[in-house]
Amino acid sequence: MDLKIIVDHRENKGQLPRYLYEKDIQIETKALEVGDFILSDECVVELKKVPDFVNSLVDGRLFTQAKELRENFQKPLYIIEGDMRDIFEIRNVHPNAIRAAMISLTLDYQIPFLFSHDTEETVNLLISLAKREQLDNNKEISLRGSKRTWSVEEQQQFLVEGLPLVGPKLAKSLLKEFKSPITLLNAAEEDLRKIDKLGPKKAKLIRELLDVEGEH
Repeated sequence: MDLKIIVDHRENKGQLPRYLYEKDIQIETKALEVGDFILSDECVVELKKVPDFVNSLVDGRLFTQAKELRENFQKPLYIIEGDMRDIFEIRNVHPNAIRAAMISLTLDYQIPFLFSHDTEETVNLLISLAKREQLDNNKEISLRGSKRTWSVEEQQQFLVEGLPLVGPKLAKSLLKEFKSPITLLNAAEEDLRKIDKLGPKKAKLIRELLDVEGEH
């Protein structure tokens, strides 16, 4: 399984994509609505250079972005790139305000930080994270979290990924077995159980969700 990283188009202008390419990483550039790098259907990275971190705190972007990261991905991370000794000397922001922001992001939003001295170290961090997500955990990158024109098959996969506990790999298996979303949605619980890696608990949960009448 080759490593793949989805890169936001705004990050495609510097040296970072070239470094990834030189290390044989498959890159797909997209206009991402959330984050800068998608490493799996659960993991996204927001890259902040030290000055941008402070500037985003001052102009209010920091916590808006954090909210979006947390709402859209199970495992969001920040990579702060640059000399951290400079962080308290930018924009005349009081050190306590910066510390409070980092504590809030870590404890309230539960978004951890990784630190990098330069672009090359950032690339190595991204590759290590991608290996952990895609190879060690055997996960694929979800179609959710990006925007572009999709094929019919991709739109069907996106729809199926909306079911509880269904990621991209399982969505593909379900569509391969049932051929279309409507056939899947009408499938009996015992038929769902037959799908590899779905199992009785997921099958029961999916069937219950599809059958229950909500208060709309």
